[in-house]
Amino acid sequence: MTSAKSDRVLIFDTTLRDGEQSPGATMTHDEKLEIAEMLDEMGVDIIEAGFPIASEGDFAAVSEIAGQAKNAVICGLARANLRDIDRCWEAVKGAKFPRIHTFIGTSPLHRQIQNLSMD
Repeated sequence: MTSAKSDRVLIFDTTLRDGEQSPGATMTHDEKLEIAEMLDEMGVDIIEAGFPIASEGDFAAVSEIAGQAKNAVICGLARANLRDIDRCWEAVKGAKFPRIHTFIGTSPLHRQIQNLSMD
């Protein structure tokens, strides 16, 4: 991982996951690998490579990116449940610096569906 100094901003890139959320902005497997390699070479500190449980393609891309990155932290996104977290770990565990990002939906609709309160 690029060494962090307290007076430096860390670059956290979500292009490979969030970048595909825009209509018509899909990437092939090879394009994801190429972009990840360029981000790593540019010195991006953290690359969120994908959402491994979303599809076999996403899992494969995250796994391969994890295996090829030389400097960046490679992370996958997972909902806050064991199935997602286990699948994400399987994808990122080959990274020099693996990380898992978890999230919980906070909108009233998400909380209602998941039977969560504001507490």
